Amino acid sequence: MRHKFAKYLLVTNLLFFLSITYAQRIDNSTWKAQISLGVNSPSKSGFIDSAPAKGLNFPTVNLGIQRMFSRTLGAKLDYGFNRFASEDGMQEFKVNYSRINAQLVYNPSQSLTFLPEHFQVVLHAGPGYSNAKPLGNLGDNKQSYLNFILGFEVHYSINRKIALYSDISYIYGFTSLDDYNPEILGLGAFNGNVFNVTFGVSIALSGCYYCD
Repeated sequence: MRHKFAKYLLVTNLLFFLSITYAQRIDNSTWKAQISLGVNSPSKSGFIDSAPAKGLNFPTVNLGIQRMFSRTLGAKLDYGFNRFASEDGMQEFKVNYSRINAQLVYNPSQSLTFLPEHFQVVLHAGPGYSNAKPLGNLGDNKQSYLNFILGFEVHYSINRKIALYSDISYIYGFTSLDDYNPEILGLGAFNGNVFNVTFGVSIALSGCYYCD
């Protein structure tokens, strides 16, 4: 009798644990605000050959608002700011690169049963608009063009309201560098792609309407 009761408790606790884990995985607030900070790497082909930017630059700042339409699909609007600086030993310049993107969001975590408790993964992609503005007296080399961003996020939920996350994104610019003659006239102009790695916080702004 005692053995059967112990077996019953074990099975009950196991089912309870699995149900809690499953619920935590699919817990997804309808509205979220996101902010992240990190580094960026602009493509060297986006600059003139004689004056590229550093391969790794700080900071990158991303701000976004996200709306989930179901447990797996949603959309977000976000703004990103990046600062580039010239390579050491090159003609000095700095560039403020900003973008705004409307993106689709896909969260497959519900079906990824191997994920550890509290973790979720999110894919995001969508078109946008970029603006690259050199600082100082190089303002005439300001560039604007369309872009497309593709990214992958890993979230760790602290509680139902707050999650820490990392984001790896690639921003493709639909543009090409102008033909400057002499080349130095293109100092600070950027027509290229950007790779971002950021870490941030996601804050739930509403209840969870898609949780069991």
